[in-house]
Parts: sequence; structure tokens; C-alpha cells
Amino acid sequence: MIKKLDKLILKSFIGPFIATFFIAFFVLMMQSLWKYLDDLVGKGLDFITICQFLWYASASLLTLAMPIAILISSIMTFGNLGESFELVAIKSSGISLLRFMRPLMWVAVFLCGITFVFSNYVIPYANLKFITLYSDIYVKKPAFDLKEGVFFTHIPNYAIKVGKKDSDGKTIHNVVIFEQSNSVQDNCIVAEKGLMKISDDGDFLEFNLENGCRYQEKGNLMDSATEYTRLSFKNFKKLFDLSVLQKQQTNDSVFKNNFKMLSARQLSRNVDSLNLIAVAIEKDFNKKINKQLIYSQVPTDYWKQAEKTAIKINYHQLIPDSAKMMVKHNAINKANAIKSAMIQNQIEMESRQKEIILHNIEWHRKFSLSLACLVLFFIGAPLGSIIRKGGMGMPLVAAIAFFLIFHLLNMFGEKFVKESIASPFVGMWLAVIVLIPVGAFLTYKAMHDSQLFNKDYYLRLARAFKSLGKKKSEIKTI
Repeated sequence: MIKKLDKLILKSFIGPFIATFFIAFFVLMMQSLWKYLDDLVGKGLDFITICQFLWYASASLLTLAMPIAILISSIMTFGNLGESFELVAIKSSGISLLRFMRPLMWVAVFLCGITFVFSNYVIPYANLKFITLYSDIYVKKPAFDLKEGVFFTHIPNYAIKVGKKDSDGKTIHNVVIFEQSNSVQDNCIVAEKGLMKISDDGDFLEFNLENGCRYQEKGNLMDSATEYTRLSFKNFKKLFDLSVLQKQQTNDSVFKNNFKMLSARQLSRNVDSLNLIAVAIEKDFNKKINKQLIYSQVPTDYWKQAEKTAIKINYHQLIPDSAKMMVKHNAINKANAIKSAMIQNQIEMESRQKEIILHNIEWHRKFSLSLACLVLFFIGAPLGSIIRKGGMGMPLVAAIAFFLIFHLLNMFGEKFVKESIASPFVGMWLAVIVLIPVGAFLTYKAMHDSQLFNKDYYLRLARAFKSLGKKKSEIKTI
């Protein structure tokens, strides 16, 4: 009988989980697409490149899609069983809620492991490929698209405008081309009409112009005088290099040391290295300061004796008048040098500390988001058994509310860590720390058949308070 119940709960869970996972994943992917839409539009990217971009961008979304899918599907599963009174029948037969939840607990633990493996091994590789592809797309200039009456300025040192284009897409009229070779030379080509075509390899644009003039200035930076030339032509051929508009192919090794491209073991190793570097920087700074402040190496007893002597002797009287100005300038220069060294050391130490914080954030994220799957399951399962409503109505509203709380706590915790308000452990585990008691409370309420989300319960409670208020008022009147 127990095995049949395990099969029942697993079959009830798998369908909603797969559906909600892909829905959540699709919504998050569309959100990611809107974020980068401006960088993709107008670049002339082929379909394969766009698919690669979306694939690599969506890989990191699994760590968010998995917890919300577990939360929604667990609420729906237990809500459906409660609505059809199957959950009541199971409890009445002496089987506890925790025993009934046990197969899904193991499923949640298994999904936690999958999420961690994915975030530790797959996501770093996907992030490396994504940032490499995104950098190439970001610096890529828009694809060649010559519009009527608009200057095309994405080819370096050129501005091209055509007054009209025929329907064949090749014949152009009223062509104006501005060319700038250096700061003093400004050339211009004007033609009545011409033919436009792109080479087979797409690297060159060829203009065969007719009936026009070329206005040219000749000069250099060393000579302010320039020579102006006007040349008329019947036929003129102009080539433009379009290779600058093509997408570059950056090597992955450029970004491989970024903290988002590292596994948990690599992050730990980098943090140890960064801590050693920070200690070495601090020691090197102390040595430099000690060389500048020679008197800091003098024994303490000597300074105590000098302090007593300073009460009787004015040290300004011991310095000759001819040397006072030099001593003053030397003291100011040494103080400025020490100040500059301290500012530089502070900037370098802050940079190292920021790197250490970012590495620690990424390390804790891999574990906290994985464990969040189990925590949200212990919120969703008892919440569904309390609500006793299936479908996508009430369960979806409750799931979105709890996921927003989880997501906001995650965001706030990460922000606190970056601003050094909280430690990496507290900040990155803030959502889990807050939601564990909530899950325990809901599980306790579900095991004791709580009416926490029962509307009739609160209506009866309100009527009881009203009747109690009426009795008190009657007693006062008597």
C-alpha cells in the first residue's frame, strides 16, 4: 500500500513540475532576451548566432527556474490531492503527512544535487561562452543598411547618403560621400546616380558612380595652407571596406579567469591566492612607510626622554634660519609622499577586497540556490495541503508571493555583501535562513490540519469577536 502511495504522489508531481519548469524557464529567458534586445537588433546576426546567444544566456537561468518550479508544482500537487479529499483519506488511514511527503523529499534532494552540479560545472562554461559571444556582438557595428536620405556613418572615416534607391536595391540616385583621411583633409564625392553591389565574400562595398564631381583638399598638419581641387567624372569606382562591420572572434581565454567562469574549487583557490596577495601588499606598504619614517624605528624609551626635554627646549631654535625653509619643504614633500602611498595602497586593497567579496558571493551562491530547492519544497508541500486548492489559481498566487520574498531576500543579501554590510555567508544565505522557519511553521500547521488559509475559519472568528463585543456592550448598559 505504501509503495502505491509513493507512485501516486510521484505521478501527481512529475506532470506539474515539468510544465511549471519549462514555463518558468521560458519566462526568465524572455526577460533575458528583452534585456539584451537593443544589443542584438540591427547587427545583421544570423539565426545560428542568435540561437547560441539565447542558449548560453539561458543556462544560468536554471538555478532560478528550478526553485520556482519545485515551489509551484508542490503546491499544485498537494492542493489537488487536498481538493479531491485524497489527502484526507490518506491521513485518516494513519499515514502522516511527512511520510506521504517522503518520496518527494528525495526528489527535491535529487533536484538540489542536479542544480549544484549544473551551477558548478555547466554554468561557468556557459558564462564563458556567453560573455565571449556577447562582447563580440556588442562591439560589432550595425549591418550595412543604406536608407534614403539618411547618412550611414558606421564605416570609419566615411559618411554616405543616397537621395533615392530604386526597387532593384542596386540603382542609387543623388549620392553624397564624405571622406576624412586626416584632421585637415576633408574630401567629398557627389554623383547623380550609380550602381551599388557587395562583393561575394561580403568584405567590400562597390559604388560605380556616374556624372559627378570629387572635391578634394590636400594639406598636412605642419602646413596651414591647403590646396583645393575639383574633379569632374563620368564614371568613378569607389570601394569601401566592410570587414569592420563583421563580428569578431574573440578567444575564450580572455575571460577564463573571471569569477563567474569558475567552479567552487577554483573559487576557493582564487580566494586563498587573493588573501595572500593582500597580506603581501600590506607588508610591502609597511616597509615603504618605515623607510620614509625613520624615527618610527627609534625605541620608545628615547621618545619618552625626548618628550620631557621638549618641554624645556624649543626645537625650532635648534635649526638655523638658513635651513628652516629647506627643512619645511622636505617635511611637506615627505608628508605628501606618504599620503600618496597611503591612498594608492588603500585603492589597491579595496580592489583586492572587492575581488575577494565577488568570489565569495559566487561560491556561496552555488550552494545556497541549490539548497533553496529543498527549502521551497517544505514551503510548497504543506502550503498546498493547507490551501487544498488545485489548478493554476490560488497555488500560483501563493507560489509567486513566496518566490518574490525569496528573490528579494537574495537580492538584498547580495547587495549587503557587496556594500560590506554583511558577511558573504549571512548575505548569500539570508533567504534560506529566513524561509527555513517559515517552512517548519507551515509543515507543523499542515500536520495538525491547520485552518490557516481557510476563509470560513476567519469568518467564524470575526463573528465570534462581534458577538463578544455585543455582549460587553450589553453588560455595560446594564
